[in-house]
Amino acid sequence: MATPKSQRIGIWIIAVVMLIGTIGSFVVMILANQNNQNDQAAQNKALADYQKQVAEEATKLSAQYYPTFGAYKDSAATFDKDAVGDKVTTNDLKQGDGADIAADTKYQAYYIGWNPRGKSFDSSFDGDKLKAPIDTSQTSLIEGWNQGVVGMKVGGIREITIPSDLAYGEKGSGSDIPANTPIKFIVMIIATK
Repeated sequence: MATPKSQRIGIWIIAVVMLIGTIGSFVVMILANQNNQNDQAAQNKALADYQKQVAEEATKLSAQYYPTFGAYKDSAATFDKDAVGDKVTTNDLKQGDGADIAADTKYQAYYIGWNPRGKSFDSSFDGDKLKAPIDTSQTSLIEGWNQGVVGMKVGGIREITIPSDLAYGEKGSGSDIPANTPIKFIVMIIATK
């Protein structure tokens, strides 16, 4: 029995629609892949531009602040961890003349940190220049640091001694800061945000 003409036309219409749909799907997938590649390229370019801008700013800031903060590069020295006590103590090495730092102030700073053995575990120094300053609007810091900078002024340099429970406590932080280790920092506030 032969298929009626109307059914054959219907089958052909369905086949053509399915073919167009399949081709359309491939076109959409190709365009989506192209868009993803374009988006990724744009993101990579934006990231590279941002990193270049940060590096240029870091170089400019280093030239401005290294002559002052560089004097503290080799300040890490041994200290008696048993004499630290249970409160943050501070010693102003240079008075600033800028804005006051309060507990909620966001700021940029350079620093050097060390343990009781006099081993520097982190700093803003990169050879004879400074890395980009830390920005407290983009990173969080240990409680002892937060307490220690309150009352500083922009441009000031302060040594901060932090008991272990306000530093890294029982967990410590890597091999340079074992559990229950007090630490010291020298911090220079360079700008508020």
